[in-house]
Amino acid sequence: MDSHPPANESSPSTAPSNVGDLVPFYSNYLWNRLSSLLPTSNSIFLGKFSNLFRQTFTKKRHISFPLPLPSDYPCSSTNISADTSRIYAVLEEIMGDVLSNLHDIQKSLDFWHSRAEGSNARKAYFMIFERGPVAFVNESTKLVRKTLSEDSAMQHLCQSSSSHMSDRMRVLMELRSALASYLAQLYVELDERGEDLLKNPEKSLPSLLAIINRLFLNLEGSFSHLHAVRESDSSIDGSYPMPLVFDRLPEVNEEGSQWTDCELTDAINLVHKNLEKLNSYLSVMVGIHRKPRRMTLYWVRYTCGAVGLSVFSIWLLRHSSLMGSSDIENWILDAKEATMSFFGDHVEQPLLAIRDELFDTFRKRHKGVMDTEEVHLTQDSLHRMLRNFCEQTTREKVPDNASDQEMLEVVMNQYEKELVRPIQNLLNGELARGLLIQVQKLKLDIETAMLELDQILRANEINFAILAALPAFFLSLVMLTLLRTWLKQDSKAQGRGRIARIHRRLLVVEIEKRIMQYQSYIEQGRDKDAETVFGLLIYSLERLYRVVEKPAKASGEWDLVKQDLVELGKAQQQTSYKLTVTQRLVKVYDCLLPTLQRQ
Repeated sequence: MDSHPPANESSPSTAPSNVGDLVPFYSNYLWNRLSSLLPTSNSIFLGKFSNLFRQTFTKKRHISFPLPLPSDYPCSSTNISADTSRIYAVLEEIMGDVLSNLHDIQKSLDFWHSRAEGSNARKAYFMIFERGPVAFVNESTKLVRKTLSEDSAMQHLCQSSSSHMSDRMRVLMELRSALASYLAQLYVELDERGEDLLKNPEKSLPSLLAIINRLFLNLEGSFSHLHAVRESDSSIDGSYPMPLVFDRLPEVNEEGSQWTDCELTDAINLVHKNLEKLNSYLSVMVGIHRKPRRMTLYWVRYTCGAVGLSVFSIWLLRHSSLMGSSDIENWILDAKEATMSFFGDHVEQPLLAIRDELFDTFRKRHKGVMDTEEVHLTQDSLHRMLRNFCEQTTREKVPDNASDQEMLEVVMNQYEKELVRPIQNLLNGELARGLLIQVQKLKLDIETAMLELDQILRANEINFAILAALPAFFLSLVMLTLLRTWLKQDSKAQGRGRIARIHRRLLVVEIEKRIMQYQSYIEQGRDKDAETVFGLLIYSLERLYRVVEKPAKASGEWDLVKQDLVELGKAQQQTSYKLTVTQRLVKVYDCLLPTLQRQ
């Protein structure tokens, strides 16, 4: 088999505008130039150098969803060869790269869909504030000019925003459709030829390579359609790369002699080269139509943050020791003292108080504000004073069972009589004595109230200690919640929290919808659309496979979940059975159940 030169070799003229894609693009270009100058037949060293070169300068994407081949392929083949292992690695690389590119396209599509469904004000905000400072200046200038010259400046801006988004969504959807169709065709071919690859790899490998070459050529035709239909007034910035042209394999004669090892090696290298061309082309196309990067999308916030940080840095520098100021050191000491005081008042002391209360500290506590013995002494003294006053005033003996209240009534009656002549009775009468008795009664009332208050405080001391510890408790609760969220990675589908479970269940819903859509297209005779939907089904299965693997292994359900996902990826499987499997996924497996149902 003769090696054919590529019809359209990647060159620097088609270099991507994205800086992040320059390294893999130029590395592929330099490798292609180097390989064209050296012989490819019988070049084992060149093949090893190729693998090392690609691992060094390109991102390796490993597929997680299993290929539709026998589970023990290629390990079970008795006459396994290096070429068979290489073609298996190439298939994994093709599937991984296509799925990764589909994921990048889908993320951008989701973004543009969310923006396109927003209000006119949201679209105008995006055009002005979420496309970078250059777009901000340009769009602001256009808006001011049209406002001065027309009345419909805002309407024109909204129309421009809709055109901006629809052009990108159109191209991204065509790219997604082409890649999904390619993925579906490759998956079905591998599913049909899996047993032949296991039993007779020498005969099956050439035909499989020919099929891969044909699929690349079909993909080339799909992508050339993008260049043919591109409108001259498109709102998309940047120029398109040159049309993608893949290298071609010679026709395979399955009934003739088998390919030699050198021919298989050249064919595998050519598939690698075509895959690198595909990745380079998609990196440019997706880079042109992708959603804005986070730095571009939130450049206003980052700019305000940078300005604020600069002002804060200048202010901090003025108060630092570099400018001869000791303010920062003083603030640090104050913060340290405040922290220690907060810890002592709201953590240490309340905990110690609770501990003392729990260990029966009523018998060990220091003396209270008012003691019971003092109240009894005051009460006895008042009783004697009342008795003596009543006996001297009435000149009768007071019964032993007379209460203080009865004797106090006698004192108050005499006190009222003495007030008729206050000055005379103050010197010669019992007025001063009545006043002193009332003072003693007031002292007794005050001591009694203080004794009751002291008992209330002692009885509720543990409650006051708990109240004092509440600020520290709530602060610890917030920190523990944040730590729990970070440990569970609840914001991602790979996590173990409630949000992660919701994401995984939504992926199952997406798979179920695509199964039904695929069956609907088959019944309507729309084979091309059904093929695209099946490719998107494989993409959704791969996403669920990737995110559910870790939690399913933790719950011991991974083997069964894996088998069900593989069953959903078989094109020949009945739709009713697939829907039954999706119901089993969300109702049986613990890793996909909602949190409340688990409890």
